[in-house]
Amino acid sequence: MRHVKVVIEHHADGYVGYPLGFTRGAIVGEGDTYAAALKDTEGAIRFFIKHYGKKLFLKHLAEEKQAIEAYIAETSIAV
Repeated sequence: MRHVKVVIEHHADGYVGYPLGFTRGAIVGEGDTYAAALKDTEGAIRFFIKHYGKKLFLKHLAEEKQAIEAYIAETSIAV
């Protein structure tokens, strides 16, 4: 059993989840609630492992790539 950090984003039309550290879009789940998005993301992780292999999945979770924490920040950019 591996622990995987999952990011859940709340958008106007629902929630989107993905494992932290993966290329965005490689594994994505969604749902109308936080819990539904988390469950769908878990399913997407299982799908990835089934079709691309456990070895490739674990490669993404290697210790040197594993995020310790994640932060959301907002800044202003003059455009």
